[in-house]
Amino acid sequence: MLPILVASDPFSLRLRQFYALTKPRVVALIVFCAVIGMFLASSGFVRPAILLAASIGIWFVAGAAAAVNCLLEQKIDALMARTRGRPLPRGELTSIETLAFAGLVGSAGLWILYNLVNPLTMWLTFGTFVGYAIIYTAVLKPLTPQNIVIGGLSGAMPPLLGWTAVTGEVAPDALLLVLIIFAWTPPHFWSLALYRSEEYAKAGLPMLPVTHGNEYTRLHILLYTLILFACTLLPFAYGMSGLIYLASALILSSLFVVYALRLYLEYSDALARRTFRFSIVYLSLLFAALLVDHYFRF
Repeated sequence: MLPILVASDPFSLRLRQFYALTKPRVVALIVFCAVIGMFLASSGFVRPAILLAASIGIWFVAGAAAAVNCLLEQKIDALMARTRGRPLPRGELTSIETLAFAGLVGSAGLWILYNLVNPLTMWLTFGTFVGYAIIYTAVLKPLTPQNIVIGGLSGAMPPLLGWTAVTGEVAPDALLLVLIIFAWTPPHFWSLALYRSEEYAKAGLPMLPVTHGNEYTRLHILLYTLILFACTLLPFAYGMSGLIYLASALILSSLFVVYALRLYLEYSDALARRTFRFSIVYLSLLFAALLVDHYFRF
């Protein structure tokens, strides 16, 4: 009979600690958007070998980027309630272990993408890694309150990575998907920053609510949500989607605008928290609607 790993088993605990470094919930959304990009790039179904290799490769590199982010921000994470439970602030892993893990997992992901997918996808994924782990985390985040706007481009890349994994080329359709996530990122992240503003101030990070105040941030959440609404209509206007997606985009984006408007007019931390959570559901459902529309368009 095979032994069963339980939570008290040292090896199992070690695996859980390294796994936590990869920010699995964030990475799952990244891979989901990349997979949607793969299917949208295909006229039929994606070859299983490409689907598997690209998903694993992107997952590994995204996980490595998350681990580097944890490494560079371990002192900041220790000051914030949301992040102080991560392995590095708790002293469960060392900086050397984290760096070695990120290097191993990231290199494996890049090797998979280069050899089993295509070089373009590997280089774009590597650029995304640099954009998030280095440019955003080490440069933009401590420097400017517009960090999430500028650095949001790296987080918007997954659909393009999925698209190039299948086609081997960059297409306008894929760039529209990137634009949607790029416009989604500020209202998504600033909703979180609103109810965590005191923690960001304590950590010395110039997030928008810290530098410009609560009301200014709420106004910009509303403005970016309206921009997002317009961006979500572009796939239909461009002809890459049909009525199923259009109806979904109109309903979902209208709900997001309602959240943003309520947040601006009657702010509470609880409402900001609900808006942040809705934004994650929103993006998942929007991209799922794109997928359904792709195969059942009318």
